[in-house]
Amino acid sequence: MGLDYGAKTVGVALSDELLLTAEPKETIWRDRESKIRRTLVRIEELIEEYDVQLIVLGLPLNMDDSVGERARACLDFQDRLERRTGLPVVMSDERLTTFTADGMLEEMGVRPDERKRYIDQVAASIILEDYMKTHEKEIQEISALHNNNTTKGGSN
Repeated sequence: MGLDYGAKTVGVALSDELLLTAEPKETIWRDRESKIRRTLVRIEELIEEYDVQLIVLGLPLNMDDSVGERARACLDFQDRLERRTGLPVVMSDERLTTFTADGMLEEMGVRPDERKRYIDQVAASIILEDYMKTHEKEIQEISALHNNNTTKGGSN
């Protein structure tokens, strides 16, 4: 599962079962950044429904590699996700993913006023796909471990 965490939204993307592609799934909306409970509940529902074993959370570093306010908020969210779900949550550099997602939506002919509805989930798919490409071996190991546990009657 890939997540693009923002002040009022969380974009969600999921990989296919073969771990080859990342597809936008949905955008979770909230009124205020501090209203996170329902967001976490929805993420847990998706984890259960799609048997998620790993969460990739975008880390919005500044262009000079420094950690700013948004990146600190994402690191706090990472901690909450790990405690709540029990799953590993890895951080992945997400610089320019929203810009890239906007360009993709523009190329697809999505009107500017409609892009807000999709941009975060498309950004989440970019985050997840980038991670899957650069960590292919580790992802295959997690998948193999999960498959071994489920065939032996265990669960993750």
